[in-house]
Amino acid sequence: MQLFYPENCNLTKYLFYTGKGGVGKTSTACATAVYLADLGKRVFLVSTDPASNLQDVFEVTLDNKGVPIQEVPNLVVANLDPMEAAARYRESVVAPFRGKLPDAVIKNMEEQLSGSCTVEIAAFNEFSKFITDEQMQTKYDHIIFDTAPTGHTLRMLQLPSAWSNFISESTHGASCLGQLSGLESMRTVYQEAVSTLGDKKRTTLILVSRPEETPLLEAERASKELQQLGMNNQILILNGVLTSSDDAISKHLYEKQQRTLGNIPEGLIRLTTFYLPLRSYNITGIANVRAMLKEEHAPVINQFEQNIEMQNLQNVIEDLYQSDIKVIFTMGKGGVGKTTVAAAIALGLSKRGKKVHLSTTDPAAHLKFIVNENSHNTMSNNTMNNNTMSSITMSHIDERDELRKYQEEVLSKAKATMSKDDLSYIEEDLRSPCTQEIAVFRAFAEIVDKSEDQVVVIDTAPTGHTLLLLDATQSYHKELKRTQGDVPDSVKKLLPKLRNPEETQVVIVTLAETTPVLESMRLEEDLNRAGIHAAWWIMNASLYGTGTTNAILSAKAYQELEWLHKINTHTLGKCALIGWKPKDLKGETLLEL
Repeated sequence: MQLFYPENCNLTKYLFYTGKGGVGKTSTACATAVYLADLGKRVFLVSTDPASNLQDVFEVTLDNKGVPIQEVPNLVVANLDPMEAAARYRESVVAPFRGKLPDAVIKNMEEQLSGSCTVEIAAFNEFSKFITDEQMQTKYDHIIFDTAPTGHTLRMLQLPSAWSNFISESTHGASCLGQLSGLESMRTVYQEAVSTLGDKKRTTLILVSRPEETPLLEAERASKELQQLGMNNQILILNGVLTSSDDAISKHLYEKQQRTLGNIPEGLIRLTTFYLPLRSYNITGIANVRAMLKEEHAPVINQFEQNIEMQNLQNVIEDLYQSDIKVIFTMGKGGVGKTTVAAAIALGLSKRGKKVHLSTTDPAAHLKFIVNENSHNTMSNNTMNNNTMSSITMSHIDERDELRKYQEEVLSKAKATMSKDDLSYIEEDLRSPCTQEIAVFRAFAEIVDKSEDQVVVIDTAPTGHTLLLLDATQSYHKELKRTQGDVPDSVKKLLPKLRNPEETQVVIVTLAETTPVLESMRLEEDLNRAGIHAAWWIMNASLYGTGTTNAILSAKAYQELEWLHKINTHTLGKCALIGWKPKDLKGETLLEL
C-alpha cells in the first residue's frame, strides 16, 4: 500500500469518486483536482453529493455551471444540488397531471418521487450532461466527479422496459417505480454516459474508504456491483490512516486500524490500493486542500479549552424510562454505532426494571455477544439473561430474507399481467433501498406489536419517505389501483403509533463530523415530513474529552466542537455525548457509554 499521489496513477479523463458518507470523498476529490491543476492540467470538478461542502472547501459561492477558482488558475468547480435537481425533476413528471387527477393521487405521485432512488436518477440526469458534452471533453484534461452513481441506478438505466409506456402509466406506490417517467428525450444521452463509465480508457472509479470495517464492506459491495456492470477500472484509497502513536488513545486507534487493514475484504484485495494519512485539520481553504496530498502537515492544535457541557447516555435512558416510552428506534447511517447504543439503552431500561425486547437487522449472534459479555455460544433462543439484569428478549430481522419474500409476493402478481421486459424493470426496482425498507418494515410492524406489555428497542427503522409511501398505499388504494405488495394490518395499525410521541421516540445516532451530521439532519427532516420527531441526538465515538495528548487527535477533537455546539443548540439540549472507546464494550460495560 503506497501513499496516494495522482501522478502515480494512470488517471483517465473522467474520475469518479465514490464511497460511504463521511469517508472523505469530497476532500480527496478536491485535493486531487487542485493537485492536477497545479501541475498544469485543465480540470473541471463537479459534485453531486447531497452532503457536499464544496463551497466551504473553496470558500467561494458556487453554481451548477462552473466557477473558476482564482487561487488555482486551471480549476473550475461546479456544485450540483441533487435535492434541487430532484425537486425540478419531480415537478416535471407530476405537473402534467395537476388538475387532471385527484389531489390524493398527486400527493402520492410526489411522494413516490421523493426517495433516494429519485435523487440518484436526478443527479445522474444532471451530470450526464457533463459526461456527454463535446466542448467539455475538448476543453478539460480531467473531469472529476465527487460521488458516482450506484449500481442500482446504472442497472435501471440499462433496462429496455425503463423507457416503455409502462413506466409513465404505472402507479406502483410501494417503491420507486416511475422514477424514469418523462425522460425519453434523455435516453441517448444516458446510454452514452453509461457507456463512458464502462470504458477503462476514459474512466477511473476511485473507491474511498476509511480503515474501518463498515466503510470497507460498503466499498466492497459497491466495487462488486460496478464490476458486474463492466466497470473494472477501479482503485482504492484508504483515507485517515494514523501512521504513528504517542499516547494511550492514539496507540489504541493505531492498533485498531492496523487490525482492520490486515483483514481487508476479499473483494478489495485485488485493487491497487493507496492511503492518505489522518490529517489534523479540516479540508477547507486552498492551503489545506493543497496540504492534503503533501507530506507536510498543516499546523496542529495540541491543547484547547474544554468549554461545552453535554448530557450522557444515562440521561437519555433515564428520560426514556421516566417518559414510559414503549417503542424506541435508534436511527442513523451505517457505522455510527446504532447497534451498540440500542443494546446499551435496552440494558439500561432492563436494569431499571423494564421488560425489554431488543431487535436489530445486524446478525443476531453479534448482538448477543454485545449484550452478554460471557456468551460464547451462538444464539439458540431469543432470551438472554445476565447475572444482574432482568431478562431481555431479542430478535433478528434478516433483511435479505424479508426482501426475498416481498419480491416473490410482488413478482407473483406482476407475472400475470406484465411482459418480460416490464418484469425485468420490476425486478430491478425491487432491489431499490426504498423497497428493502418496505419489506423490512413489515417485519418491524410485527415486532412493535410486542410493545403492549414491554418496551421494544429497535436498531434502525425505515425512513420518513417509506412511512409516507406506506401511508399513501393504505389511504389511496382504490384510486391508484395497486397490483403490487399488500399492506398488512400490522403496518396500518403501526403508523399512528409511530406518530404518537407518548408511545414512540427516535434516537438519532451520528458522529461529530460534517457529513454524518448533515446526513442525520436530512434524516430528521425526512421523519418530520412523516410526522415523527426525534427525541434525542447522540454524538457517538467523540474524541472530545478523551484527554488525548496526540497532536493530530487533539486537533480532531477541537474540530468536533463546532458540531457539538450546533447540535446541542439544534436539539435544545436533548443531545448526549459518547466518547471514543479503545475497545468494544459488552454486557455491563455498555452502561459506561
